[in-house]
Amino acid sequence: MVEPHLRESPEERSAGLEVDLHADVVAALDAEDRDAIRASAGELHVADLADLIEQLGHDGRRLLIEALGSDLDPELLSELHGPVLTEVLDLIGPREAAAALSQLETDDAVYVLNEFDDEQQREVLAELPAEDRQALQAGLAYPEDSAGRLMQRDVVAVADFWSIGRTLEYFRREADLPDRFYEIIVIDGERRPVGTLPLDRMLRTNADLPIGMIMEPAEHLVPVDMDQEEVAFLFQQYRLMSAAVVDRDGRLAGVIMADDVADVIEEEVEEDAMLLGGVAETDIQETVWTTTRTRFSWLFVNLGTAFLASAVIGMFDAAIEKIVALAVLMPIVASMGGNAATQTLTVAVRTLATRELTAANARRVVVKEAMVGAINGFVFAAIVGGIGFAWFGDWELGAVFGLSMIINMIAAALAGVLVPVTLDRLGVDPAVASGVFVTTVTDVVGFFAFLGLAALLLL
Repeated sequence: MVEPHLRESPEERSAGLEVDLHADVVAALDAEDRDAIRASAGELHVADLADLIEQLGHDGRRLLIEALGSDLDPELLSELHGPVLTEVLDLIGPREAAAALSQLETDDAVYVLNEFDDEQQREVLAELPAEDRQALQAGLAYPEDSAGRLMQRDVVAVADFWSIGRTLEYFRREADLPDRFYEIIVIDGERRPVGTLPLDRMLRTNADLPIGMIMEPAEHLVPVDMDQEEVAFLFQQYRLMSAAVVDRDGRLAGVIMADDVADVIEEEVEEDAMLLGGVAETDIQETVWTTTRTRFSWLFVNLGTAFLASAVIGMFDAAIEKIVALAVLMPIVASMGGNAATQTLTVAVRTLATRELTAANARRVVVKEAMVGAINGFVFAAIVGGIGFAWFGDWELGAVFGLSMIINMIAAALAGVLVPVTLDRLGVDPAVASGVFVTTVTDVVGFFAFLGLAALLLL
C-alpha cells in the first residue's frame, strides 16, 4: 500500500514524466545518437518539445531538428517563437517548411510564414498548391495583430434554411472539415453570418427542424481589421467559444476559436509585463548585441530623466552641505515613492488592457488611489519621522522627513494612474512609456519636497 504522503497528484506525475523525458532527449543529444534523439523526442508533447528546443543552444537545436527529419510534427512550428522559430525554419529549408505549412490551420500557417523575409516567403509559397498559396497570401495581407491574421479560413458554415438532418448528412459526406469545431456558423443567401448553432443543441434537436429556428442570433461579429486585443476582450467579456469574422461587406471571411484567443491573452499579458521593464518578450532568446541594443534606448531615456532629478538636487546643494543628514535620508523618500508608483502603475496598465479602467470610472479610481497614497503616506510618515528623530536626534528633521514622505506617496499614487490613463487617451501604449515618466515624477517630487521643506524649515 502506498503511504498517503508519498502519493503524487496527476499534475506532479505529469511534471515528473516531462522532466524525465527532457533528460532523455538531452542525454541523447549529448551522445549524438540520432535514433535515440528521434525516439525520446517523439514521446514528448509538441508543446513540451517546443519548450525544450527554446532552452537548447544552436548546436543542440540543429542536431535535434536534423535527427527528427521527416518526423518533425508541423504543429511544433506554431509552438515556437521569435528567433528560435526563425532558426528552425532556416534549418528545415523552404521545401520542408512548405510541406509543414500545408498541414497547419490557416492562422498558424500565416503566423509561421510571417517569420520569413520576403524572399523566403516567395520560395515557400512557390512550393505550395495554388489553393493553399492563395489562402496564406490573403492572410498575410491583413495587418499584423489583426483579426484577419488570427482567424482560420476553414469554416463550418451552412444556410439558415437547412434542416438538422441535412446538416448532419453534410458532415458525414464532407471530408475537408476542420479538425475541431464547437459551433456552426449560420449564413444567409449572401454569405452573411446571421447566427450560430452549438453542436450540443444540434444533436438534441429533431432532424426535421430548420437550423434558422434554433440558432442563436449573431451578436458578436468580428471585422477582419479589428485589433487582436479587442478580439480577446470580446471573448473574455461574452464567454465566446468562437466568433465569425466578416469582411468589409459583412460577408463571412473566417472564424476565430477560443484557443487562438487564449494565445493572444497570454501574449498580451507577457508583452505588457515585459514592456513595463523596457524589454522584449523574446529577450532571453536574442543575441547579446540585439538585447543590448533594445535595452539601450529606454536606459538612455532613463538617463535623461535621472539628470532631471539630479538637477533638482543641485538646486539645494547649499542645504545638503549644511545638513549632511539630508543626503542620507533623501534616497529613502524617492525609493518609497517609486515602489508605491510601481504598484499603482502595474494595476492601472493591466486594467486599461482589460477595460476595467475606463472613462466611466477613471475619476473614482484616481480618487481611490490618491486616498490610498495619502493613507500610506501618513503611516510611513509616522514611521520614518520617528526613525529620523531617533537617528539624528532632531525632531524638525524627522518632521521634514515625514512630510516629504506624505507628499511623494500621494504624487506617486496619482502618477501611477494618471500617466498610463493619459498615454492611453493619446493613443500611446501605456505599457511602453509609463515607467519612465512615473519614475521621473516620483524622483523629482520626492527630492524637491524633501530638500525644499528642509531649506524652508531647517535653514
